[in-house]
Amino acid sequence: MDRQILKAIIHLDMDAFYPAVEVLDNPKLKGKPVVVGGSTERGVVSSASYEARRFGVHSAQPIAKARRICPEGVFLPVRMWRYKEMSQQIFQIFYKFTPLVEPISIDEAFLDVTGSQRLLGHPKDIAKEIKQRIFMETGLTVSAGLAPSKFVAKIASDIDKPNGLTIVTHDKVRDFLNPLPVTKMWGVGRATQKVLSQLNIHTFEELSLVPVDILCNRFGKHGIKMHLLSMGVDDRDVVPEHDVKSIGHENTFATDILDMDMAKRALLSQADKVAHRMRREGATGKTITLKVKYSDFVQITRSTTIANPTDDGFEIYKIACSLLKKTEVGKRPVRLLGISLSQLNFFDRNGQLSLFNHDDSYQKKKRLNTALDSLYEKHGKESIHLGTLLTK
Repeated sequence: MDRQILKAIIHLDMDAFYPAVEVLDNPKLKGKPVVVGGSTERGVVSSASYEARRFGVHSAQPIAKARRICPEGVFLPVRMWRYKEMSQQIFQIFYKFTPLVEPISIDEAFLDVTGSQRLLGHPKDIAKEIKQRIFMETGLTVSAGLAPSKFVAKIASDIDKPNGLTIVTHDKVRDFLNPLPVTKMWGVGRATQKVLSQLNIHTFEELSLVPVDILCNRFGKHGIKMHLLSMGVDDRDVVPEHDVKSIGHENTFATDILDMDMAKRALLSQADKVAHRMRREGATGKTITLKVKYSDFVQITRSTTIANPTDDGFEIYKIACSLLKKTEVGKRPVRLLGISLSQLNFFDRNGQLSLFNHDDSYQKKKRLNTALDSLYEKHGKESIHLGTLLTK
């Protein structure tokens, strides 16, 4: 029997998570358009309640615009420490049903419950039980999609929000996908959608009927991937957090970077974010990789492997800068930059140290990173700005 037929994957996505937590802590907000985001007019919306979304408010929208279109809105600052506290409680519930949990964000995850059926019953009943447990233990609702693949489960969870459960069995995958607009597919942005529209392709079914060589000629490897996804073909496994092969961060710039100093500033910010995530997940890495995509979409990577694994942002940054010298950054316009660490080692969350890293400088660096992580966890990623990024 095909291995994919046996898979039972649940995608769980908390409903308007940040605003929902705010309503949980302050029931007087229930039924009101709650908007969580930047504290200044130049900030952006992090999340909006469903009541606020009816006014057209959405994430990444400028706060100033959100206030204009939703004057009755209750605008609140981000309380990241509180959201992470609730997130930890929710993920503890996930792990009671399967060890195969792949976190996607603070409020979203894939669960592979294929191996849980013998003990816990049918996947549909497992999904219902998870939803019920989350509501009973936290007072929050979650939308779920159950399907034979991650791709279909992800789409299914978004069909019936909030507090929905959409089940797609293996024999119904094509029936489920066929009428959906191609905009539901990962990787189909405005530019890709425009080209597909020119080819008179608007739905999954229409995309699946196009000869793959035509898509390959227009989109390269991405065309092959889109063709497979349009038919629901996705054999990716749910990857538990500690089975992650690399940890990284990258940015696609609105305007191409032409200046080496600007590139270094971007790398400094990325290295800091990568290092924070490494420490949060209890990981160190030995191989640092720099990813560069030029304005003509030519992409290159440069890597180096160090003797002692690290989770320190400034060390990652210095190595990335040395790799930068092996590229044409500063000579060619750059569309994207990214840093990642691989050859990961995961250690005790209590931070068991290497016997070879007990010198004073290492201990000082560790104490500083611990203090920074504490501020991140309590006040969110915008609570700390690297001094270098605030200067020329």
